[in-house]
Amino acid sequence: MQKVKKCVIPAAWMWTRFLPATKALPKEMFPIIDKPVMQMLVEEAISAGCTDIIIVTGRSKRAIEDHFDSNFELEERLDRSGKFDYLKTVKWLNEMANIVYVRQPYPKWDWDAILRTKNLIWNEPFLVLFWDDLIDNEVSAARQLVDAYEKTNSSVICSFQVPEERMWSYGILESSSTEDIFKVDKFMEKPKAEATKSRNGNIWKYVLTPDIFDYLEKSESLHSDWETRLIDAFEAMRKDKNVYWVRIKWTRHDTWSKIWFLKATISYGLKNDEVKKDLIEFLKWLNLN
Repeated sequence: MQKVKKCVIPAAWMWTRFLPATKALPKEMFPIIDKPVMQMLVEEAISAGCTDIIIVTGRSKRAIEDHFDSNFELEERLDRSGKFDYLKTVKWLNEMANIVYVRQPYPKWDWDAILRTKNLIWNEPFLVLFWDDLIDNEVSAARQLVDAYEKTNSSVICSFQVPEERMWSYGILESSSTEDIFKVDKFMEKPKAEATKSRNGNIWKYVLTPDIFDYLEKSESLHSDWETRLIDAFEAMRKDKNVYWVRIKWTRHDTWSKIWFLKATISYGLKNDEVKKDLIEFLKWLNLN
């Protein structure tokens, strides 16, 4: 069984929901306190044993590349001013992993972003982490997924229990098995609540075997819309071989919307030693006023 050493992070989406901020700044570079979401995802991949990170970018995403590149002027200034802790932090960004970039000319959803990495993945299993799910847990979500892959030697999907009122916004996994790692019996894209008894939502974190590329290429001929083609590929693959899902241990923060991003920032702030005390005092003051 091959080890998971590569991670794909799709990051070409336009994020009109966060305009005007995303006109020039990639939403993936929005910070949670002082760390961009993209860096948190790269660190998550590293925690699972990945050494090669493939970030799929698009227009106006150059800030992502700059963040993980060296900055000689900044490093020299920090060195001269004796700010060695900051210097260590900055220099680590261009040493933390082997990071390469693939451009996605048009934002054709997740399936196209993954497919564009085929020639870099070759015949290896790989981790996929999307831009909007942050998992706060002692053992990262990526590590838990890789552990499940090493038990099954098959593709593994991350899942959570979806509230019934939000079924419309998630892919749903049906399963009849009762083990710790569940075999998928069917993939459904955003079904109505009455269409299935399952409430197992698909979160955009996966370990995929390289044969997924064959199914992604075939899904282009199914006349499905752009949004559903990854689910189409999963469903086609499931009919030929086992695909599993695992409900990981976590506190999940979805940064997809403004309010969820704000909640994530506050949650991480309450665990940050530098700002925790002042943040608690401010929240108490807001509650009193």
